[in-house]
Amino acid sequence: MNIHEYQGKAILKKYGVPVPAGIVATTPQEALKAAKEIQKETGTGSVAVKAQIHAGGRGKGGGIKIAKNIDEVEKYASEIIGMQLITHQTGSEGKKVNKVLIEQNIYYQGDNPIKEYYLSILLNRNTGHNIFMYSTEGGMDIETVADKTPHLIYKEEIEPAVGLQPFQARKIAFNLGLEGNTFKEMIKFATALYKAYTESDALLIEINPVIKTSDNLIFAADTKFNLDDNALFRHPEYLEMRDLTEEDPAEVEASKYNLNFIKLDGNIGCMVNGAGLAMATMDMIKLSGGNPANFLDVGGTASAETVEAGFRIILKDPNVKAILINIFGGIVRCDRVAQGIVDSYKSIKNINVPVIVRLQGTNAIDAKELIDKSGMEILSAITLQEASELIKSSI
Repeated sequence: MNIHEYQGKAILKKYGVPVPAGIVATTPQEALKAAKEIQKETGTGSVAVKAQIHAGGRGKGGGIKIAKNIDEVEKYASEIIGMQLITHQTGSEGKKVNKVLIEQNIYYQGDNPIKEYYLSILLNRNTGHNIFMYSTEGGMDIETVADKTPHLIYKEEIEPAVGLQPFQARKIAFNLGLEGNTFKEMIKFATALYKAYTESDALLIEINPVIKTSDNLIFAADTKFNLDDNALFRHPEYLEMRDLTEEDPAEVEASKYNLNFIKLDGNIGCMVNGAGLAMATMDMIKLSGGNPANFLDVGGTASAETVEAGFRIILKDPNVKAILINIFGGIVRCDRVAQGIVDSYKSIKNINVPVIVRLQGTNAIDAKELIDKSGMEILSAITLQEASELIKSSI
């Protein structure tokens, strides 16, 4: 589950990671009030106005502005709230901005230069270890750094059973070229960040940039925070952070029925049971000349109701040119799936795309009989090869 920058920073602050003072606002008036409170708290007259969406590249898209005074706060908040912010991560359609973070400006210039770093923690699935990835070249163009100068990206693998060791935290600070007090501050920063990552059950924490301010303080200037959905039962307070407006409507609807659904950009809708069979089915669609429009795993305990819900969700995608239902009846019974298909087919009017059904396993004969007697225009397949040929003829 992705959360907003201001929510991620609230979690980081709880674990002792230094973050700028900030207040979220949903209107220009709230933004103005927040700016006054931050100015009173920090003694600085300048604040940042930052769009809150689940995407990076906001600065380049015009979603982050530095307000030098109170008048500019209201002006920038009025421009950003309600805008359709387009970045390299949102796609051409962009995302609507519903709130902004009014934040202490830590980019002020003093006697020493400001420096930006990159720091992230995630799981290395190849080794089973957590990994720190970090660079001296933080900021908006970190992707270019990784592509053009990969030697500037450092990695530190951490054995989960023992956690981040002091020598590893010192190595991170050393490789970032820090010394003196900022060297010590970065050690504290990395240690607190790793604790936040493990104890919040995060999948990813990305700080880009980490700022060394003009007065040699270390701050998390931005954060991308991804929480493990499977661990949310341990953190009921994090469930309240979910922003459904930032998620794909089809995926939100699917979650209501406990369906594992991910929207893709293809033209063949898929309904499958089991992740392995789903991946194999998607490969088969590609080999047949099509592109999967979704990943939909109805699971091993699918009922007629959940199958109908999945069928409806697939049909809402205007890009779908055909639907392939590929079910192996092990735990789930094929006749249950067939009943869900029949019920949804009868209740949904004007289904104008081919529906290809392959049901094998438990009660497959009963399922075929149920579909044959339904009067539906269904393309039936027994083998994957037959399903593949039907896909080719449908696109």
